Amino acid sequence: MALDRQGMFASCSRYFHFAFPFALLLWVGVLSGCSVAGMAIGAGAGTAVAASEERGLGEAISDTTIRTKINYELLDKDLGLFRRVSTSVHEGRVLLMGIVPTDDAMTSAVKITWQVEGVREVINEMRVAPDTEFTDSVRDSWITAKLRTRIMLDKQVDAINYSIETIDRVIYLLGIAQNQEELDRVIRTARDIEYVEKIVSHVLLKNDPRRKAT
Repeated sequence: MALDRQGMFASCSRYFHFAFPFALLLWVGVLSGCSVAGMAIGAGAGTAVAASEERGLGEAISDTTIRTKINYELLDKDLGLFRRVSTSVHEGRVLLMGIVPTDDAMTSAVKITWQVEGVREVINEMRVAPDTEFTDSVRDSWITAKLRTRIMLDKQVDAINYSIETIDRVIYLLGIAQNQEELDRVIRTARDIEYVEKIVSHVLLKNDPRRKAT
């Protein structure tokens, strides 16, 4: 059955989220394979960005690996589940988001995630709703891009330490804040964006002892 315009966008968006971690792993040299022109430049840029994060290069690579494995297992289990569940990973903390059709689907996604090596915590922000419920993926992507741009331009925010995802006009935040003032600033910025209905933050402060927990 041919996908409508909305369905095509959603599928492409989920594919990008699945494929991008593989590209990043290739850039930093974790995965081996055929080289392409310009990959050395990409590797240097990717490594420099990851190294400047609060979590460090090693954690960034580990998180990318975890996310890739989760997405692979979701895809292997059920294409529909893979398309409906979005993941963010920061220092082994996995945030699961999305709209799934049943409680069993939600349970399955959580179980799959816990089985991936390196996962320290699973934060379940999925919700159950009928397949007929409409979500505007284009608008959600616009909201995410808007917030990302605004905090990147804010000299009082280390934007690189934040993961941002928007689903059904709800912004989900994961990452590390330098202090409470910075986090409050990011949340205020998110609230000022048009169409946003709610902000859910699972950001930890830089000195939070949970960052060192195993």
